[in-house]
Formats: sequence, structure tokens, C-alpha cells
Amino acid sequence: MRSPADAPKPPSTSARMGRQPSTTVDELSHVALELFAERGFAETTVDDIAAACGIGRRTFFRYFPSKNDVPWGDFDALVERMRRYLQRTPPDMALADALRGAIVEFNRFPASVVQDHRLRMSLLLNVPTLVAHSTLRYATWRQAIAEYAARRLGVDEDDMRPQVIAWAALAASLSAYEQWLKDEDADLPALLGSAFDILGETFSGEGR
Repeated sequence: MRSPADAPKPPSTSARMGRQPSTTVDELSHVALELFAERGFAETTVDDIAAACGIGRRTFFRYFPSKNDVPWGDFDALVERMRRYLQRTPPDMALADALRGAIVEFNRFPASVVQDHRLRMSLLLNVPTLVAHSTLRYATWRQAIAEYAARRLGVDEDDMRPQVIAWAALAASLSAYEQWLKDEDADLPALLGSAFDILGETFSGEGR
């Protein structure tokens, strides 16, 4: 005999209208971002997202540990892609150039998802709950940079030099994002490249 929790639930509004259930991380993220834009992040619940996606609450949690993780999409997969990019980088390429190239590629997105990405980053950089939550995600990103820098420098990844490099790379990236969010016509890869150029010029003494 079924318990109340296992009893069939009525289809969501979106499902009744004939919308196919959203069953990928990207699809769920897209629907959730639309809701965040319409209602606000704090005002949108997990149940709201699940209903709009035509799935159950339990299914939602198979894709995301919490609502705070939704704006990040499949971030871990992107970090792994950046690691693979760095691994393929020629060993004779300057470290700064290798990192610049990898980070620009990490942040290159098809035109079809640019608006979603703008909303995503606006939330991550401005919603206090998400700013606090971002610490864990940024740590994963920085670690990928520090690991590569440490291998190139022949030191441990927890040494100060690769950690400073990783923190500086994150700061340059976030600075570029802030500029990008201010101008809808701005080109994100170009801004990221400029941010790393500024770092290089400043620490080489050319930016005095």
C-alpha cells in the first residue's frame, strides 16, 4: 500500500500545458534563472522551480544539492574542462599566457546562453546569500589554477606563490565580470584578456 508521500501527485502547471519535463542541469538552470528574474531569488522556492520544470521535488535534488547551487549550473564540469585545457598547454608556453588562455576559454559561451549567463553572474555577484555560498565554488576554481601553477613552478600547490597566482587570477576574472555586467555590448573574453594584460603590465612595471 502506498504511503501519502508515494501517492501520485497532480501534474504541475507546466506539465499540464504540455511542456516536456526539464531533465538536464542546463534545462533546470535555464528555467530557474527565468523564475529568479521574474520573482527574485529569495522569493523563488525549490518547489516553484520543480513545478515549472515539470518534475518533483525529489528529482530536483538529484541535480542540485540546494537552490543556492542552481545559478552555478554544471560548474564542476567547466572546472574539469579548464583543467584539461591546461594539461594540453605546451610546456614551453609562458605560465601567464597559459593561464590567460585557459581562463578566457573557461568563460567563453555560445551567444544563445549569454543572457542566461548575465543573469547568473548578476545573481552570484550581488545576492548576499549567493555571495557567501560562492566561497566554496571559487575555492574549487582557484585550486585548479594553483595545481597547474604549482606543477609549472615545481612547488607544492599549497605554497604561497601558486596560491597568490590563483587569487590574482580570480580577482582579475571577477573585475572583468563586473565591467561586463555594466555594458550589454561588452565582449567578455576581450575584457578577461584585458584584465590579465593589466595584471601583467602592473607587475612588470609597465603599468606605472
